[in-house]
Amino acid sequence: MSTNQDNPAHYDAVVIGAGFGGIYMLHKLRQLGLSARVYETGDDVGGTWYWNRYPGARCDVESLEYCYSFDPELEQEWEWTERYPAQPEILRYAQHVAERFDLYRDIQFNTKVTKAVFDEESGRWHVSSAPAVDHLDHNHAPAGPDADEVTAEYLISAVGCLSSSNVPDIDGTDTFAGEMCHTGRYPKEGIDFTGKRVGVIGTGSSGIQAIPVIAETAGHLTVFQRTPQFAIPARNHPLDPEEQAEVKAEYHKLREQNKTQQGALGARFDWNEGSVLDVEVEEAFREFETRWKSGGFAFLGAYSDIARTPEANHVAADFVKAKIRETVTDPEVAERLIPSTYLGCKRLVLDTDYFQTYNRDNVTLVDISENTIAEITPGGLRTADGTHYDLDVIVFATGYDAMTGSLLRIDIRGRGGRSLADQWYAGPRTYLGLGVPGFPNLFTITGPGSPSVLANMIVCIEQHVDWIGDCIGYLRAHGYRAIEATEEATESWVAHVNFVADQTLYPTCNSWYLGANIPGKTRVFMPLPGFPPYAEKCDEVAANHYEGFALTP
Repeated sequence: MSTNQDNPAHYDAVVIGAGFGGIYMLHKLRQLGLSARVYETGDDVGGTWYWNRYPGARCDVESLEYCYSFDPELEQEWEWTERYPAQPEILRYAQHVAERFDLYRDIQFNTKVTKAVFDEESGRWHVSSAPAVDHLDHNHAPAGPDADEVTAEYLISAVGCLSSSNVPDIDGTDTFAGEMCHTGRYPKEGIDFTGKRVGVIGTGSSGIQAIPVIAETAGHLTVFQRTPQFAIPARNHPLDPEEQAEVKAEYHKLREQNKTQQGALGARFDWNEGSVLDVEVEEAFREFETRWKSGGFAFLGAYSDIARTPEANHVAADFVKAKIRETVTDPEVAERLIPSTYLGCKRLVLDTDYFQTYNRDNVTLVDISENTIAEITPGGLRTADGTHYDLDVIVFATGYDAMTGSLLRIDIRGRGGRSLADQWYAGPRTYLGLGVPGFPNLFTITGPGSPSVLANMIVCIEQHVDWIGDCIGYLRAHGYRAIEATEEATESWVAHVNFVADQTLYPTCNSWYLGANIPGKTRVFMPLPGFPPYAEKCDEVAANHYEGFALTP
């Protein structure tokens, strides 16, 4: 830590965030022989798996694939316990990695990066930070006093795609007399729902995971739903030691096979390249039923055109809708749970007994798509029609300001003092999701314009960190002081991302992929579908001496 503002401490690199991207980036920088400092708002590693402690929090990528591949010994020594890892197990894994590679000593916790300014004369980033202040939404939390400043050659964002909590601006929020939290800022000590009147606002991934668990102990649970979601059973179960041993025996083979998959996962699935429109509906439904029973994203692999054409998507969606109606005993409630969007245009959720939960006597579903929440009161909340719901606990399961939120809440300024917020006023513009024109030596791990949330995040993180590490190694070996994405390459890349997305059904609905869940946010499709061609493009750019980037001697 530096306390002398006139002579701040200097590091080769500053990394923002100590999630899976940040801690691997620190390890990589160490391997390059570089000095680095990581700043983290929380008091431990883990990133999104540090903050999201809500009941039922679980990864939707299988545990044997949602883990690092960079160290064979690490792969072999860690034993997962479930098919889909729960939040506590993922957090223990991140802590194990940080301890195993002695990473904690270069991470400054409980610290919020407030500002980063590129100094053109020195070619260095001046990074300001301050003690983090606890708040319902840690990204909106004010920084404490005693600001600190350091400098660095490279500024690397590892803030994550889903770490910036979206807390709705509802009148009266500060008047509520009961307990209130956001799933992305869930208290470490937990919340005792036993016998209490609980309201959950939101039915996205977090809500769908939390609702069945909360319902088990709540006196009464009221679910406030704006948009119904498609969900597929996870079919989670304890991991068979023999299965784990078989995978580990050929782990490298599985890793390489996964890199050939669109989502960098699921090589063990049976992916069907045929069209659902080439078979009878009865045959398609039999295939869907088989995958429904096995659980997970294998459902999407039943036919290759489910995510691409409306006609194919309708067949798969009709199957899931029938399952909802079959599961929920009250026909009226079932219809309120039927989505009107394409299957998968919003993130497909893997659930455990979500729809079954609405058969419980202590659960009520309230549609707020038109009859919106008007205000929060000391004793609950009131909807627009005047109905008051008495509540002891309110849980916001309202998602995140995805992809850009955490980065834009830092005052980042590049050449000429231009802020990143101004640069991205019409939506995020990056080259490869890694670099931003006008911001030399700024790297964004899993930034907008890369596969990120549309793929296995761990694979995407490793691919980005390895690329950034190789890039920095190249710059230093060849005497370059700076690298910066060009405007021309960025414009071309943004057009490419839009073109690829338009070949799918992703842009057809209002999802957080476009920022549609954040009032006033420009709607631009942010992630890039398709990991293999993306990784190939990154390799090609590097092989061509970082084509599309301007390198400064």
